[in-house]
Amino acid sequence: MGIARTFQNIRLFGDMTVLENVMIGQHCRTKANFIGAILRSPGVKAEEKAIVEASLNALEVMELGHKKDELAKNLPYGEQRRLEIARALATNPKLILLDEPAAGMNPQEKQTLMSMINKIKSMDLTIFLVEHDMKFVMSLSDRIAVLDYGKKIASGTPAEIKKNPAVIAAYLGKEVV
Repeated sequence: MGIARTFQNIRLFGDMTVLENVMIGQHCRTKANFIGAILRSPGVKAEEKAIVEASLNALEVMELGHKKDELAKNLPYGEQRRLEIARALATNPKLILLDEPAAGMNPQEKQTLMSMINKIKSMDLTIFLVEHDMKFVMSLSDRIAVLDYGKKIASGTPAEIKKNPAVIAAYLGKEVV
Protein backbone atom coordinates (compact mmCIF):
# COMPACT_ATOMS: atom_id res chain seq x y z
CA MET A 1 0.00 0.00 0.00
CA GLY A 2 3.04 2.27 -0.20
CA ILE A 3 3.78 2.37 3.53
CA ALA A 4 6.93 1.00 5.15
CA ARG A 5 8.05 1.11 8.75
CA THR A 6 10.92 0.42 11.07
CA PHE A 7 10.60 -0.71 14.65
CA GLN A 8 11.94 0.79 17.85
CA ASN A 9 13.61 -2.54 18.60
CA ILE A 10 15.88 -3.79 15.85
CA ARG A 11 14.37 -6.70 13.91
CA LEU A 12 16.99 -7.93 11.51
CA PHE A 13 17.86 -11.41 10.33
CA GLY A 14 21.25 -11.60 12.04
CA ASP A 15 22.55 -14.66 10.22
CA MET A 16 21.75 -13.21 6.80
CA THR A 17 23.93 -10.71 4.97
CA VAL A 18 23.22 -7.01 4.88
CA LEU A 19 22.15 -7.33 1.23
CA GLU A 20 19.86 -10.29 1.95
CA ASN A 21 18.16 -8.34 4.75
CA VAL A 22 17.33 -5.53 2.33
CA MET A 23 16.26 -7.93 -0.42
CA ILE A 24 13.58 -9.20 1.98
CA GLY A 25 12.03 -5.74 1.74
CA GLN A 26 11.49 -6.37 -1.97
CA HIS A 27 9.56 -9.59 -1.32
CA CYS A 28 6.23 -7.75 -1.33
CA ARG A 29 6.94 -6.53 -4.87
CA THR A 30 7.82 -9.91 -6.44
CA LYS A 31 5.67 -11.77 -8.92
CA ALA A 32 7.62 -15.03 -9.29
CA ASN A 33 5.93 -18.22 -8.24
CA PHE A 34 7.29 -21.55 -7.04
CA ILE A 35 7.47 -23.09 -10.52
CA GLY A 36 9.19 -20.05 -12.01
CA ALA A 37 11.76 -20.09 -9.22
CA ILE A 38 12.53 -23.78 -9.80
CA LEU A 39 12.72 -23.46 -13.59
CA ARG A 40 14.71 -20.19 -13.37
CA SER A 41 12.73 -18.60 -16.17
CA PRO A 42 14.06 -15.42 -17.83
CA GLY A 43 11.33 -13.45 -16.04
CA VAL A 44 12.45 -14.76 -12.66
CA LYS A 45 16.10 -14.00 -13.43
CA ALA A 46 15.20 -10.46 -14.50
CA GLU A 47 13.12 -9.98 -11.35
CA GLU A 48 15.98 -11.22 -9.14
CA LYS A 49 18.38 -8.84 -10.87
CA ALA A 50 15.99 -5.94 -10.27
CA ILE A 51 15.63 -6.92 -6.60
CA VAL A 52 19.40 -6.93 -6.11
CA GLU A 53 19.73 -3.59 -7.89
CA ALA A 54 16.98 -1.92 -5.83
CA SER A 55 18.46 -3.37 -2.64
CA LEU A 56 21.94 -2.11 -3.47
CA ASN A 57 20.47 1.34 -4.18
CA ALA A 58 18.77 1.37 -0.76
CA LEU A 59 22.07 0.36 0.86
CA GLU A 60 23.86 3.18 -0.94
CA VAL A 61 21.31 5.72 0.34
CA MET A 62 22.04 4.52 3.87
CA GLU A 63 25.81 4.37 3.17
CA LEU A 64 26.00 0.63 3.77
CA GLY A 65 26.79 -0.61 0.25
CA HIS A 66 30.35 -1.47 1.21
CA LYS A 67 29.02 -3.82 3.91
CA LYS A 68 26.59 -5.76 1.68
CA ASP A 69 28.31 -9.13 2.24
CA GLU A 70 28.68 -8.85 6.04
CA LEU A 71 26.30 -10.64 8.38
CA ALA A 72 23.76 -8.21 9.83
CA LYS A 73 24.54 -9.32 13.40
CA ASN A 74 28.16 -8.18 12.95
CA LEU A 75 27.25 -4.56 12.21
CA PRO A 76 27.62 -1.92 14.92
CA TYR A 77 24.34 -0.82 16.50
CA GLY A 78 23.98 2.42 14.50
CA GLU A 79 24.53 0.60 11.22
CA GLN A 80 21.93 -2.01 12.18
CA ARG A 81 19.41 0.82 12.65
CA ARG A 82 20.32 2.19 9.22
CA LEU A 83 20.01 -1.29 7.72
CA GLU A 84 16.41 -1.45 8.94
CA ILE A 85 15.71 1.83 7.20
CA ALA A 86 17.36 0.53 4.01
CA ARG A 87 15.08 -2.52 4.11
CA ALA A 88 12.05 -0.24 4.50
CA LEU A 89 13.26 1.86 1.54
CA ALA A 90 13.55 -1.28 -0.58
CA THR A 91 9.77 -1.68 -0.46
CA ASN A 92 9.56 1.48 -2.59
CA PRO A 93 7.25 3.30 -0.19
CA LYS A 94 5.51 6.65 -0.52
CA LEU A 95 5.37 6.96 3.30
CA ILE A 96 7.97 5.63 5.71
CA LEU A 97 7.26 5.36 9.43
CA LEU A 98 10.35 5.59 11.62
CA ASP A 99 9.78 4.52 15.21
CA GLU A 100 12.51 5.92 17.48
CA PRO A 101 15.23 5.63 14.83
CA ALA A 102 17.81 7.44 16.98
CA ALA A 103 17.16 5.41 20.14
CA GLY A 104 20.40 4.18 21.67
CA MET A 105 22.63 6.04 19.23
CA ASN A 106 25.60 8.16 20.22
CA PRO A 107 25.79 11.78 18.97
CA GLN A 108 27.94 10.91 15.94
CA GLU A 109 25.58 8.10 14.88
CA LYS A 110 22.62 10.47 15.28
CA GLN A 111 24.31 13.08 13.10
CA THR A 112 24.95 10.46 10.40
CA LEU A 113 21.34 9.29 10.62
CA MET A 114 20.04 12.87 10.35
CA SER A 115 22.02 13.32 7.17
CA MET A 116 20.57 10.14 5.71
CA ILE A 117 17.00 11.01 6.69
CA ASN A 118 17.46 14.36 4.96
CA LYS A 119 18.64 12.45 1.89
CA ILE A 120 15.46 10.33 2.06
CA LYS A 121 13.34 13.49 2.33
CA SER A 122 14.93 14.76 -0.87
CA MET A 123 13.73 11.57 -2.61
CA ASP A 124 10.17 12.90 -2.35
CA LEU A 125 9.15 10.47 0.39
CA THR A 126 6.96 11.40 3.31
CA ILE A 127 8.50 10.53 6.66
CA PHE A 128 6.46 10.05 9.81
CA LEU A 129 8.90 10.16 12.71
CA VAL A 130 8.21 9.08 16.29
CA GLU A 131 11.14 10.25 18.37
CA HIS A 132 11.86 11.56 21.87
CA ASP A 133 15.14 13.31 21.06
CA MET A 134 13.80 16.82 20.49
CA LYS A 135 17.01 18.18 18.97
CA PHE A 136 16.83 15.36 16.43
CA VAL A 137 13.13 16.04 15.74
CA MET A 138 13.55 19.80 15.47
CA SER A 139 16.42 19.53 13.02
CA LEU A 140 14.57 17.15 10.66
CA SER A 141 10.92 18.07 10.78
CA ASP A 142 8.87 20.43 8.65
CA ARG A 143 5.77 19.87 10.83
CA ILE A 144 5.51 18.45 14.34
CA ALA A 145 2.62 17.10 16.38
CA VAL A 146 3.24 16.81 20.11
CA LEU A 147 1.44 14.25 22.25
CA ASP A 148 1.18 14.21 26.02
CA TYR A 149 -0.23 10.97 27.43
CA GLY A 150 -1.77 10.16 24.05
CA LYS A 151 -3.48 13.53 23.61
CA LYS A 152 -2.32 15.98 20.95
CA ILE A 153 -1.36 19.20 22.70
CA ALA A 154 0.26 21.07 19.83
CA SER A 155 1.12 21.00 16.16
CA GLY A 156 3.06 23.30 13.91
CA THR A 157 6.49 24.16 12.63
CA PRO A 158 9.54 23.54 14.82
CA ALA A 159 9.70 27.27 15.61
CA GLU A 160 6.04 27.25 16.73
CA ILE A 161 6.51 24.12 18.84
CA LYS A 162 9.54 25.57 20.65
CA LYS A 163 7.40 28.51 21.84
CA ASN A 164 4.20 26.61 22.60
CA PRO A 165 3.26 26.98 26.31
CA ALA A 166 1.52 23.58 26.47
CA VAL A 167 4.65 21.86 25.12
CA ILE A 168 6.87 23.76 27.53
CA ALA A 169 4.61 22.81 30.46
CA ALA A 170 4.37 19.15 29.47
CA TYR A 171 8.06 18.61 28.77
CA LEU A 172 9.78 21.10 31.06
CA GLY A 173 7.39 20.88 34.00
CA LYS A 174 6.22 24.50 34.00
CA GLU A 175 2.59 25.41 34.44
CA VAL A 176 0.64 26.99 31.61
CA VAL A 177 -1.07 30.20 32.68
